[in-house]
Amino acid sequence: EEEFIKIYNLPVLQVPTHQPMVRKDQADLVYKNKLAKYNAIIDEITTIYRSSKQPMLVGTIAIETSELLSALLKKRGVPHEVLNAKHHAREAEIIARAGQSGAVTIATNMAGRGTDIVLGSAVAPKGGLHVLGTERHEARRIDNQLRGRCARQGDPGSSKFFISLEDDLMRIFGSDRISGLMQKLGMQEGE
Repeated sequence: EEEFIKIYNLPVLQVPTHQPMVRKDQADLVYKNKLAKYNAIIDEITTIYRSSKQPMLVGTIAIETSELLSALLKKRGVPHEVLNAKHHAREAEIIARAGQSGAVTIATNMAGRGTDIVLGSAVAPKGGLHVLGTERHEARRIDNQLRGRCARQGDPGSSKFFISLEDDLMRIFGSDRISGLMQKLGMQEGE
């Protein structure tokens, strides 16, 4: 709102959604380091894939992160698609299947934007699309855009962010103090 007033001198009006938003935004999970965070992400994807087959969209900031997660999922035998600047030719095809039961899609921020992920017929009872963020962004707007990929038009959905004290944003805001507190509390690797 501030940006629109400051830059364009235009007021902002909040328009309610056409259908009630039923997304379940889960609390962030914070880990000591990136390795523990990536292991937790892979564990969650593997568990959901093997149990409920709820479709998942994994949002990453960097192409390198998307490729690392892809390699880790291959080791676990979890089929998935990667949507980043290197695979843009198949973008529409990947997005078309991202809402199907058992689909796991890893995407960078810019990939597939502006395209609705349509849920498969048996997906709503499983909880809809589950969005996993691999770290927080400097701009909350980008986090909200990732979360907003699920639970559209009254569909169910859920979101969760995984954070490491080694993430760039966390280091900016003094993760060393939090790390010290975690050590005092006796937190172990992977907790």
